[in-house]
Formats: sequence, structure tokens, C-alpha cells
Amino acid sequence: MRYEGNVFRPPSEARSYILQCTVGCTHNRCTFCAMYKDKKYHVRPMAEIKEDIKMAKRYYHDVEKVFLADGDALAMETTDLIEILEELYKTFPSLHHVGIYASPDSILAKQIAELTALKAAGLTIAYLGVETGDPDLLQDIRKGVTYDEMVEAGKQIRRAGILLSVTVLLGLAGRTPKAVSHAVNTAKILNEMNPDYIGALTLMLVPRTELYRRMERGEFELPGPFEILDEMRILIGHLEVSGTEFRSNHASNYLPIKGRLPEDKEKMLALINEIIRKNDRSYLRPDYMRAL
Repeated sequence: MRYEGNVFRPPSEARSYILQCTVGCTHNRCTFCAMYKDKKYHVRPMAEIKEDIKMAKRYYHDVEKVFLADGDALAMETTDLIEILEELYKTFPSLHHVGIYASPDSILAKQIAELTALKAAGLTIAYLGVETGDPDLLQDIRKGVTYDEMVEAGKQIRRAGILLSVTVLLGLAGRTPKAVSHAVNTAKILNEMNPDYIGALTLMLVPRTELYRRMERGEFELPGPFEILDEMRILIGHLEVSGTEFRSNHASNYLPIKGRLPEDKEKMLALINEIIRKNDRSYLRPDYMRAL
């Protein structure tokens, strides 16, 4: 397979064939993210994309899952995305899952009819980086949308019948009292969206990002493991979603847990409470493991 630069995908797409439809990220201004700093966003020619699908056919023969990269492939023209989906399903008889990263801007730029057409063509899940529900923090991290716009983006995906998987970032408010409002308001925005999946990641400061430079200047301090756990406890405690899978099993997390909400809410909270009460680090991933 051929790719331009580093390619990223959600943890749940580990066994998917990754098809690079776009290069880079349309926004690429978030203060915490260094994923696409080495790339300038552009759409790959359709002929190249179709050639890659043929290459994948020769190599894999058949696949069940495909992920459309890079950071915001949904920003492509809807007609082009449908053409790619049709080519994929024609090429791979066992294909039943196609995922895509979607920025709030790219979602809001499409009409609901376009999103439902993508669903009908076989797009099954969209991954949306919410990060936080705190309005001030959303602006501070330069996410590019307001609270209401982020909510509407999530709801648009749900209305189209596409599965919605969102990520939030524990520790994003730093070691400040703002951490509580970050957790509470993030639960609030998730309650309004009621996504199918919630992935809670833990902030890791990455060189070449604005947030890393703030840390070097002494303007930002990363919370410790038990402060992160307390933030996750507040977040889960305020969640009122239904039929949602919650996961904190990303490599960045100190405590990998998962459960179905609301059914497993009290069980997850009990585990976190017990670890915090005992101040027991044996349950937690050490920092060197989180960096792998």
C-alpha cells in the first residue's frame, strides 16, 4: 500500500484496510494536536484512489472493514465519496464497514440529504473529535466551532443514520479548577448528542504543538494520574446517555475501562472510586507504557 506521510486511524479500526483519500487535515489548528503538521491538506486524485483499491484487492483479496483517511476525508465532495464507496463495495464482496474521520466543519458543510446518501452508499461510522464541551475551552484549544455547532454536527451524523463515535480529552484544562467544568460540560455535550461510542483519551503533550509550548513557558501543567481519574469520574457521573459504549482503552489512558451506558455506569464509577480511595497505582498504566 502507498501513503503520503504518517497515517492515523482510530483504535477500533486496527484491522481495517486504510485507504488514503485525502492528505492532512482541513483545520489543523488545534493547540494539542501534531498529527498532520507535516502535511498540507489536499484531496488525492480519484484515479490514484481507485488504483490503490485495485492494489489492495491484489494484496488482501477481500476485506471486511475499510477506513477512509486522512484527518477529514468527509470534507471531500459527496459525489466523490459515493464513487469511492461504490468502488470499494464492488471490489470487496465481504465489506460491511467503512469508517471516516469527520471534523465538525465538514459535517456542517453538508446537507442532511448528502449525509443520508453517504449512509445509503455504505458509510457506516464517523469519528468526531469533540475534545471538550466547555465553551471557553473549545475556543482556547482552537477547535474552530462553538458548543452549539459541535452539538449540531453530532446530531447531523445521528440523523443520517451513521454511527457516531466521539473522542474527548481528559486533562485538557490542565491542573486548574477549570478541570471540573471541563468534565461536567463535556458530559453535557455528550448527553445532547447521545453518541453510539465515547472514547475518553488522556492528553499527552506533544512537541511542535501550541499546548506543548505553553507547558514549556510554565503556562500549562498536565494533571497527574489521580487528577485524571477524578476528571473521568466526574465525566462518567454526569453522563445521561443511552445505548452508548464508553471506552478509555486508548494507549494514552492511565486506566483502561469500558462499559455500556447506562447499564455499567455504577460499576465503572465503583472501580474508579475504589482506586482513588486506596490511592492504588497498581491498577494504572505507568508513564512509559502510555508513551508506547
